[in-house]
Amino acid sequence: MKDTEHPFFRPLWRRIALVVACLAWAALEFYGGSQTWGMIALAFGAYGAYQFLFRYQPPPDDGSTPAPGK
Repeated sequence: MKDTEHPFFRPLWRRIALVVACLAWAALEFYGGSQTWGMIALAFGAYGAYQFLFRYQPPPDDGSTPAPGK
């Protein structure tokens, strides 16, 4: 099981909130004049959007556990 398959991330609103929080933090850092930390937070937001919005596939609901290594 990967961390993106954790049941906490199943609702769409939680995944969106995570990405929005990272992007808001990046905006706050840029507004404060810290370009380095802004770029780091922007990278976290971009990675979160990719993992949790574009690539996300919910785990199966049949109660079975995935095979090791998958």
